Amino acid sequence: MTHQENLLPLLVVEDDPAIRELLEEELQDAGYQTLGVPSAEEAIALLSHTPVAMVITDVRLPGMTGIQLLQQLRQSGSEVGIIVITAFGTIDQAVEALKLGADDFLTKPLDLDAIREAVFRVLERQRLSLSHDTELSHFHGIVGKSDAMQSLFHDASRLAKSNAPILILGESGTGKELLARAIHQESPRHEAPFIPVNCASIPADLMESEFFGHVKGAFTGANEARKGLFQTAQGGSLFLDEIGEMPINLQAKLLRALQEKTIRPVGGEREEPVDVRIIAATHRNLDKEIEQESFRSDLFYRLETFSLRIPPLRERGSDIEHLIFALIDKHAEAQDKQIEQIEPDALNSLLHYSYPGNVRELENAIMRAVTLSEEGVLQHQDLPERLREQSHQDAGVEITPTLTGEILPGSQLPAPTPTRWPSLEEVEKRYIRKVLEATGGNKRRTAELLGIARRTLYRRLEDSEE
Repeated sequence: MTHQENLLPLLVVEDDPAIRELLEEELQDAGYQTLGVPSAEEAIALLSHTPVAMVITDVRLPGMTGIQLLQQLRQSGSEVGIIVITAFGTIDQAVEALKLGADDFLTKPLDLDAIREAVFRVLERQRLSLSHDTELSHFHGIVGKSDAMQSLFHDASRLAKSNAPILILGESGTGKELLARAIHQESPRHEAPFIPVNCASIPADLMESEFFGHVKGAFTGANEARKGLFQTAQGGSLFLDEIGEMPINLQAKLLRALQEKTIRPVGGEREEPVDVRIIAATHRNLDKEIEQESFRSDLFYRLETFSLRIPPLRERGSDIEHLIFALIDKHAEAQDKQIEQIEPDALNSLLHYSYPGNVRELENAIMRAVTLSEEGVLQHQDLPERLREQSHQDAGVEITPTLTGEILPGSQLPAPTPTRWPSLEEVEKRYIRKVLEATGGNKRRTAELLGIARRTLYRRLEDSEE
């Protein structure tokens, strides 16, 4: 099993490059991913698009102080772990930080063992808190912390206690069958069968027999009596997925079964009592189907009395991060793998993709990534191409030379003119500086991102200063 807080990087906010690099190297040696920035303002900008497990910040920073950063994060509702670093003898600052919501504090000069112990303590508290939150944000296996999903869980739980039919509405891939199963598990019928059937998968000429069964000799080939889905689900729940695909003549018989609680097998002469709870689902607009006379209005009104709508994933922004880690856990366990890290680029792609296929598409992407992952690291290249492409397009900034001549990578260049573009050597120097800034001056990380040895990076930095 993996834990969300172990996969996310730790953010070090320290304006002294030497101390920042020392902290990052110590944390990396302890097995953590790190990011580093020299100011609170840059930390806030980074946190707006990159989740982290913890922020470790010095109190004294240029511009906003570490205390002001702490205040802003807590006022915004962020629950990220925060460790504040104070100067020796400034215990009042440490007390103030703890009152404002810091999880721990360290004093300078820094003790490397104390750093590791503090990080471990805060992450362990987060892990325990996450376990509690996970219990509250799950409804029989469905993950959702957003207001919309919590409201859905509440309504589903209440409706589960009754025997009334339920209509579940939602786009393809939102998890309609999962919700139907959850309702069944929450209901007094949970020990009886849950029988799912996709109405689109049954040939029209076999539907009546499939649903209501038949007697021996009812038609050619009916050599013995056979129970239908209603009899099989006796005492339990029958889930009719894509009910909009059901032929209109069968809809009338379904309505009768709902109203009279009886069915008549094909070829039979007597009505048989049934005790079945109907849960139906569709991704179609049934109002339009009624207008087109392909769906019965009386059946619709019978089902629609108690309806539940599952929001698409694009309306569940606050759930996506939680879903990602829950699904990584699920598929890592299923494949007996240990996922210890997720590359920031991979996480950003997963977080910012539009998911037209909803939760099903997200789960398929993560299953693929976990399958392809090596050495416990889920990499950007492990994701489906469509996720990588969209995230690249969304993240890409149109590149044009600025007044200072800086050029950023990642997009198409406008048509060049002899006077507009700096030389290739100048572009390389500026690019190295940009990557160095993006890593907060961390030369080890910069060299890794550029794919060059640290010694080569030092030499090129020296050349650029000449």
